[in-house]
Amino acid sequence: MPPGAVWRPRALPGAPGERTIMSIWLYPLLAACLGALLTIQPLMNGVLTRAVGNPLAATTVSGLVTFLSALALLAVSGRPGDFLRGLAAFQAPVPWWVYLAGMIGTAFVFGAILIAPVIGAAAFFVCVVAGQLIGATLADHIGLLGLEQQPVSLTRIAGLLLVLIGCVIVQRA
Repeated sequence: MPPGAVWRPRALPGAPGERTIMSIWLYPLLAACLGALLTIQPLMNGVLTRAVGNPLAATTVSGLVTFLSALALLAVSGRPGDFLRGLAAFQAPVPWWVYLAGMIGTAFVFGAILIAPVIGAAAFFVCVVAGQLIGATLADHIGLLGLEQQPVSLTRIAGLLLVLIGCVIVQRA
C-alpha cells in the first residue's frame, strides 16, 4: 500500500440499503451471533480477574489479547508489514480459553464495521441485542462459567420472542 493511502475493507456482497438474501438473513444472523459471543466475554474476564486478583490487570490482559487478535487480522489481510516477531506467553493460572475473551471484542468490532453499513445501525444492534439476550439467557440457565443458575421461565421465553419479533420488524422496516 502506498504511503498515506487509507486501507478500506472489501465490501461484503450487498450495497447499503440493498435487499438481498445476505442483507435480509445472513448479516442479521451474523450480528446476532456476534451479540451472543459478547455475553460470554465478561464471564471469561471474570474468571481471569479472580485468577489474577485485579480487575484492571484482567482488563489489560483482555485488551492485549484484543490487540494481538487485531494484529492477526492485519497479518492475514495481505498487508501485515513488519510488526511482530514473537509472542510472550501469558503466565496467569487460568484455562487457555479465558484469553479468547479478547478475541470476542475484536470479532464484534470487525463484524460491526462490515455488517452495520450494509443492514443499518438499528437493525445491526437490534440483532446484536437479540443475540446477547439469547446468549445471556442460556448462560444463566446452565450457570456458565460460575454464574448462579437461573432456569429459563415462560416469562423470559416470551420476552425473547418479543425481541426476535422486534428484530424482524426493524429489519423489514
